[in-house]
Amino acid sequence: MSGERPVQSKAVILLNGEPYRGEIPTENAYVICCDGAYAWAKGKVRIDENLGDFDSLDEKPLPAPRKIFPAEKNETDGELAVERALELGATEFFFYGGGGKREDHFLGNLHLLYKAKEAGALAAVLQTNGAAIALCGKGKQSFVCKKGQTVSLLPFGGDAHIINMSGVKYAADDLRLRYGSTRGISNLTDGEEDFSFWVKKGYVLVIINEEEV
Repeated sequence: MSGERPVQSKAVILLNGEPYRGEIPTENAYVICCDGAYAWAKGKVRIDENLGDFDSLDEKPLPAPRKIFPAEKNETDGELAVERALELGATEFFFYGGGGKREDHFLGNLHLLYKAKEAGALAAVLQTNGAAIALCGKGKQSFVCKKGQTVSLLPFGGDAHIINMSGVKYAADDLRLRYGSTRGISNLTDGEEDFSFWVKKGYVLVIINEEEV
């Protein structure tokens, strides 16, 4: 890390999926743009580093890449970006542009959340044009939502156990989510308090659906 700009704690990673149409907060963040994401991100958001094999671009990105990776490689550019952010000390990961286009890449992008959490990240969130998708591990989780937003919980990588869930129409004190079951799909926030719950076991994908931006 000597001579390099350290991440304060937050990494913003721009992915080459459906272009994100909303605003992207970059204050106190290090912004990594993955390969073809440059086509939609340039001029829209500050970019601190471009990263990838650049097989998806017809123009030279700015700032110039510190390293160009081979097109034939084992990792996606998104995974390389996560590794780069971890190298710089990031503990919060926010991904934009990771939805739409190719479903295989979208599913792979969900695994980037897992990679970040397994490395000790405090936050790992993928923001698409229609939803915020967060991966949560053990402990209390809390989200500020508008009344009537649809929220869903899915176990990720195995069974999950949730206790003390509140702030939704269908609250629960002992919710066991079996991997392969859809039980946690489609709840509604009540607007009376934050949507919160405690993860006792496993990983949980939280999908907060929003009006498309």
